[in-house]
Amino acid sequence: MASGSGDSMAALAQRTPLLAERRFFLTMAIAMAVTIIAGFSTQLAFGRSSFGAPPLVHIHAVIFFGWTFFYVLQNALVASGSVALHRRMGWIGAGWASVIVLLGITTTVVMVRRGGSPFFFEPAYFLFMNSLSALGFGGLVASAIVQRNRAEWHRRLMLCGMAILTGPAIGRLLPMPLLIPNAGWAVYACVMIFPVIGMARDVRRTGTVHRAWWWGTGTITIIQIAMSALAYSTAGIAIYDATTAGSAGASVPPLQFPRPPFALN
Repeated sequence: MASGSGDSMAALAQRTPLLAERRFFLTMAIAMAVTIIAGFSTQLAFGRSSFGAPPLVHIHAVIFFGWTFFYVLQNALVASGSVALHRRMGWIGAGWASVIVLLGITTTVVMVRRGGSPFFFEPAYFLFMNSLSALGFGGLVASAIVQRNRAEWHRRLMLCGMAILTGPAIGRLLPMPLLIPNAGWAVYACVMIFPVIGMARDVRRTGTVHRAWWWGTGTITIIQIAMSALAYSTAGIAIYDATTAGSAGASVPPLQFPRPPFALN
């Protein structure tokens, strides 16, 4: 009996850190979902957005929010021990993430062609910011899928990918007009809070930072640097011109902040 009791205690001791880790990632998933909901709800409540947007924008919103709840669900399944179901549903997530990337880029192109870039971003910067963010999200999710049999890598890469998607919501919570011309970097700093919390937790628990965090945060940082590097380059302006050719956006200067909607005539 003593031996059996000892084995049970040892098994429990081994499972406790795993359960704590799963609960942590579920908590982070919920925190990111709350951030996204808060950002877009605030935008609607203050009348800064409406249901009069083009249908593509609404489709993008439905897919985006659907993914957010799917991500929370997947973490909830793992935290509750339903790992097998989590893995089966993972392939749904792979297809869903691909749609998000395509819709993210397509919606951005449509907005730029309509001359509808937010006034606190230069149009060229906005084009590359959203497009590269979508690609970065897709790349991190794809890497997480490749690492699906290495849970510590998988969940950390997924969190970093999801953190990128909090950017648009964070931009709706920050006083963006007051942050011009550094609004993009302000959003980046806030996005990084989520993986940095994970890194700090690793240090507290194990004394070191898991390498997946470095890959994830490195990807986010490289994307942020690339946004400016491309937007202000000759090649970037050529891409912007080709993207907006024949549309209302062609008359909008690519590196000039649009006029605020509340500006006096």
